[in-house]
Amino acid sequence: MTEYLLLFRNASAENGYLTTSQDMAEDMPKWQAWIGNIAMQGKLIHTAPVRYDATIVSNEGLSEGPHKEANSVMVSGFLICKSDNLEEVQEWSKICPILKYPSSSVEIRPLVPFSTQ
Repeated sequence: MTEYLLLFRNASAENGYLTTSQDMAEDMPKWQAWIGNIAMQGKLIHTAPVRYDATIVSNEGLSEGPHKEANSVMVSGFLICKSDNLEEVQEWSKICPILKYPSSSVEIRPLVPFSTQ
């Protein structure tokens, strides 16, 4: 089985996420069901939202604040799962709760295992 990293992206405000407390409360059952479906199949490895706080380390030094793409879109969470085929992961991603928000997306990246020898 291949392991996949799913990166959840969503638009943000200037100093925080756009999602309100009410949005989060309404969305939680949807996220629990969506993640639970993957977990019940024994294919969930790890998942977590990420805090807004960030430090970027580059050749120029350190900068505070998360990396934002066009329209203030940024990574807001991740999920690592495993599957025998990419198509299954694509189908899961098509019904991810993050997609209800404008400018949101799920990026699927296959992980390359490191040799332990």
